[in-house]
Amino acid sequence: MGIGELEVADSQGNMIKLGTFKGKKLILFFYPKANSSGCTNEVLAFKELYEEFRKLGVAVLGISKDSVKAQNNFKLKYDLPFQLVSDVEANVCESYQVLKEKSMYGKKYIGIERSTFIMDEDLNIIKEYRNVKVKGHANDVLEFLSQMQN
Repeated sequence: MGIGELEVADSQGNMIKLGTFKGKKLILFFYPKANSSGCTNEVLAFKELYEEFRKLGVAVLGISKDSVKAQNNFKLKYDLPFQLVSDVEANVCESYQVLKEKSMYGKKYIGIERSTFIMDEDLNIIKEYRNVKVKGHANDVLEFLSQMQN
């Protein structure tokens, strides 16, 4: 199955294929958990720069394994201008290889490694960021995309 065929549920529960973003550049950012402090800071940073991304013709899509309801609550709470999608089955997470073994309080589990992928108009990955540190990340993404325009 190609990347464009992968389906996820948006925050309203509607199924969308990643292929619907074909024709414009796409920022696909994976985050571990809606409403956690790091993830909140990340979505707010992308929200702050959203108009700049839009002016560059770039779509923004946040994705986690949270439920549709959790994604919807997160989106509404922070009035996010871009879509958040639910990948409960982890099909997209597996395709992008963002599931990693993590440890918290001595317990090991599989979770999302904060990652961002920038895709061209044909959904080919042109830049990837793995093990992202939130502070300054959205700015780095904007800078990369702005340099591509020049």
